[in-house]
Amino acid sequence: MGLRTVTATEAKNHFGECLDGVSEAPLIITKTRRPFAVVMSHKEFLRLQAIEDAYWGKRAEEGEASGYLGVERSRALLADLTK
Repeated sequence: MGLRTVTATEAKNHFGECLDGVSEAPLIITKTRRPFAVVMSHKEFLRLQAIEDAYWGKRAEEGEASGYLGVERSRALLADLTK
């Protein structure tokens, strides 16, 4: 099943049918002929969230390895410098 697009009116009038398909692929809802919202399965949402968490975790590790002190230590250092 491919990516589906429906209007907001169609989504409202056929909500149950629209939900049936999101386990296969996200559903794009348009409003005034432009993409407005995406409905996806909870499983897909969690998968994307895990990818984002891994990305930011990796960026944090890279920052720490390059010498970033962290939020609290940076604030304390700045506070000491402005005394």
